[in-house]
Amino acid sequence: MTPVAEVRDLRVTIGGRTIVDGVSLAAHPGRITALIGPSGSGKTTTGLALLGAYPPGAVVEGEVRTPAGPVGHIPQHPAEVLNPARRVGALLTDIAARRGGDRRVRRRRVEEALRLARLPEPERVLRRFPHQLSGGQQQRVVLAQALLLGARVVVADEPTTGQDALTRRGVVAELAAVAARGIAVVLLSHDLDVVRELADEVVVMRDGRVVDRGPVASVLAGRAPDRPSAGPAPRPPGPLRLETRNLTARHRTPRGPSMVLTDIAVSVAAGECLALVGRSGSGKTTLGRCLAGLHRAYEGTVLLDGAPLPRSLRSRRRAELAAVQYVFQDPKAAFDEHRPVLDQVARSAVRLRGATPAEARGAALSTLGSFGLGECLAGRRPGALSGGELQRAALARALLAGPRVLVCDEITSGLDKDTRTTVLDALERLREPEALGLVFITHDLAAATALADRIAVLDAGRVVETAPTAELLARPRHAVTRELLSAAGGAPDGRVRSPAGGTA
Repeated sequence: MTPVAEVRDLRVTIGGRTIVDGVSLAAHPGRITALIGPSGSGKTTTGLALLGAYPPGAVVEGEVRTPAGPVGHIPQHPAEVLNPARRVGALLTDIAARRGGDRRVRRRRVEEALRLARLPEPERVLRRFPHQLSGGQQQRVVLAQALLLGARVVVADEPTTGQDALTRRGVVAELAAVAARGIAVVLLSHDLDVVRELADEVVVMRDGRVVDRGPVASVLAGRAPDRPSAGPAPRPPGPLRLETRNLTARHRTPRGPSMVLTDIAVSVAAGECLALVGRSGSGKTTLGRCLAGLHRAYEGTVLLDGAPLPRSLRSRRRAELAAVQYVFQDPKAAFDEHRPVLDQVARSAVRLRGATPAEARGAALSTLGSFGLGECLAGRRPGALSGGELQRAALARALLAGPRVLVCDEITSGLDKDTRTTVLDALERLREPEALGLVFITHDLAAATALADRIAVLDAGRVVETAPTAELLARPRHAVTRELLSAAGGAPDGRVRSPAGGTA
């Protein structure tokens, strides 16, 4: 079969550091080729080569051949390709208009793309700006963009990142359907369950090189999937750190306020981890942003150590800013692309703790080193680090503020298994008695059950169930909880499709 796109002997060097070293890859019509490997292995750089996109200052050698038509792209962090100043409906309609047709035809195309992307309540989503969507909703909007483009090749970079297990099933089915239409799919993923279900061929990368390739069964043999566990051992709770009372939040839309959260009451104690789980769009991220002062359009109260916190970040004193730190799902958007990462991490200690520049630099190097980021790597600008490396740097920056509460929004999504373990182990070490409280927003139920003392399940903006982790796993009361656990708990029951593109 003749490939529709091909990479031959690709070599990419940035500032003397070789990111990709002699990689060859072929994408065939109707087939899915998966690239896997640790964070920083060169997967994303290889995949983006098919779009002609390279990091700033890259020196590129080798050959990249692509079709005459557009190459679709589903990025790991979808906010990067969504115009923050335009509503989703306008963005998608502009893309639909490129293929001609009157207003009614364009509208039908957009509705069909959203349906195929498994986006619930599309009418509400079309009226919102990208920042008013959850990470999972943003991801599915970008998938709809790729479908509207009519591309012959689609590069999907961690397309299930930040999505709950139920939604992930929909994305898996849609990517299978994309391939069934004769489109070549290049899948970059750390999610081995998704790779098992979808890929025709797996290419394994490490340190910029291809170290293995072949059929799924042979390459992934012996790599066990992560499943929900029984939870950590019970421990005596510390004093209450953070709580919400009657919190109701809204988004502003052209038709007036839109309810996002209703009557939320949650709490986290010192040394405790509270996991917030639920479907994409259930309100988890908005709740986390309310806690951190990033979303002020709410009623009710957020209390830190019993004292009310100002709603807006701008109204909080330096001590209050330091006390509640937020780690974003998209670390790239949280860093200034023009300044070295080390300087930005150290700045947190200077600005929020009053440390001297020398003290802050030493603390930054020590904390970054504990996450496997040495001085040479941390001294680079954000564009020279992988998504996983930036995520660890973002966590280090938050910790340098000396927080009493740490809100982590999907920080294990898009990480390889080893890096994910490193991050989870670091969070576990922080949870000593009288230490910080951790609010862990995640779709990764295996990570939630491994780390969290309690789990709160959100659905449609409400907390529908809260229980200690072991109790929730053993006796889930709400239907949504049971659905999420069922979707995440069982081994895959077979491939979604056959290599020829039909349903298996």
